[in-house]
Amino acid sequence: MDTQQVSAPSRVPSSGVVHINIRLTDGYSIISNRLSQHRDMSLLAIGLGTHIQSLPAGRRVGVKALAAIFPESEARIAAALRELERHGFLRRTRERVQGGRVATRTESYNHPEAATRRAGAAPVTPVTPAIPAAASAPAPAPDPGPPVREASPAPVPVPASEPPVVRDPDPVPRLVPSPAAPKPPPPPLPFPRRPSPPLFDEAARLLAGLQVSAPLFALSEVDVERLTPGVAAWLERGVRPDAVRVALTDDPPVPLRHPAKLVRHRLIALLPPPVPAPVPVVPLQNCDDCDRAFRSPVPGCCGECRDVRAYADDEPCLLGA
Repeated sequence: MDTQQVSAPSRVPSSGVVHINIRLTDGYSIISNRLSQHRDMSLLAIGLGTHIQSLPAGRRVGVKALAAIFPESEARIAAALRELERHGFLRRTRERVQGGRVATRTESYNHPEAATRRAGAAPVTPVTPAIPAAASAPAPAPDPGPPVREASPAPVPVPASEPPVVRDPDPVPRLVPSPAAPKPPPPPLPFPRRPSPPLFDEAARLLAGLQVSAPLFALSEVDVERLTPGVAAWLERGVRPDAVRVALTDDPPVPLRHPAKLVRHRLIALLPPPVPAPVPVVPLQNCDDCDRAFRSPVPGCCGECRDVRAYADDEPCLLGA
């Protein structure tokens, strides 16, 4: 009895996709994995790029032509075309054709990197190495004869040198200025950017009333007049009078000998930053095409409708595939 031949089962993965492939003889296209497995594009852009690369040359690939075939909206198709163009799989140019009309030339690339290298490659001119001239043979050196021993010169007496002078290294620079050094001028007192009489009057009243809540800060009339611009700068920057009063009089040193000097120091050292300028609000506009609201300083179309208009060519022509 003949022995039955048993074929070993094919190894099938336990999980994931299993390909059931049938050899194709017609009706197929070769698509690069650079497009089909692209990680930075959406599935809609990958599918649309695959469809465009499978089309014959001369087929229309405008937004309206594609929207008439697929269920996606014109805005989504325009966004997918923009993705393909951004990653180099599509290139669109406007060219003038016969009759004075302007047509759109659309080129589809299956290998954008290789196409870029091919476009930027320059012909290399072969360089023929120069043949060096034949060097003449050196003439034989004459026979020097037997060596002659020269007489050594008489020694010259050297005078005794003086002992070297040892100098002290450069002194270390003083980190503390000497008492006789001039003192730097004090920093200037803050001054408001837009001074006004009401602002200065409020600042003067605040300084004159410090002794009410803090008796140690009894300022003279001259001190109030000298410190008024600094307080006015604080009030101009949006600080409330109560906050200014606390910042100037809180936790004074004991004993407090010069209240005016302490107030001046705190007005300079604790000056708050200026109030930031208000951010302008962009008004709402109604789109001329879809009538949806969008923010823009001028009326017109929204972003999606602008993309649709950019890809809605009147005479589309796919010349390169």
